[in-house]
Amino acid sequence: MRNDKQDHATLVGEHRLDEKVLDVLHSYHRRIDEERRSPRQDAPGGRDGGQDQRMRAVGPETGRFLNILVRSLTAPTILELGTSFGYSGIWLAEAARATGGRVITMEVHGYKSAYAQAMAEKAGLAERIDFRVGDAVAMIRELRGKVDFVLVDLWKDLYLPCLEAFYPKLNAGAIIVADNMIYPATEDVKIYARAIRARPGITSVLLPVGSGLEVSRYEPV
Repeated sequence: MRNDKQDHATLVGEHRLDEKVLDVLHSYHRRIDEERRSPRQDAPGGRDGGQDQRMRAVGPETGRFLNILVRSLTAPTILELGTSFGYSGIWLAEAARATGGRVITMEVHGYKSAYAQAMAEKAGLAERIDFRVGDAVAMIRELRGKVDFVLVDLWKDLYLPCLEAFYPKLNAGAIIVADNMIYPATEDVKIYARAIRARPGITSVLLPVGSGLEVSRYEPV
């Protein structure tokens, strides 16, 4: 019988995840697998109707990659745009704990943020995460201080407005990762890719990890 904990998430490089984190990731992976086997249905009330139960999670390969990237930083301030049900936040917060950092995660729906917070508490990582609910662009603009890592994984038409809001808040050496850049590769993500590559101080590469990641680094010019 397959051991999902080992298949999905036991090791990140040479680092072994602790049991609380593994148990939570295992729970998420079962839900992800069930979702992928089920027919896709639009949520009642549309994307902002407050009834969407699809995780739309980045998946274990991308989760491990995010964890490795964050572990290359020292005491980073991490900005996650699109908490959803909290899967990617577990990977980010585990790395934040290892490096002395913290995660600020933003979500438009309170019920998703509450679920994510409960899972973070089960994983023993809640103290590393600042959960915020509301309009992402407005909340980014209200942020005090700079950020060292950004995960962009919310509604695709918000990618560009979020970039415009967080770009002035990037520390030197900041890393930005945007998901879904190969699949489904909407016009909105193509606009984002062109826009971030045109920003001063940005170097960027498209990687075939998960659904496709645009990985960018900022160095002031």
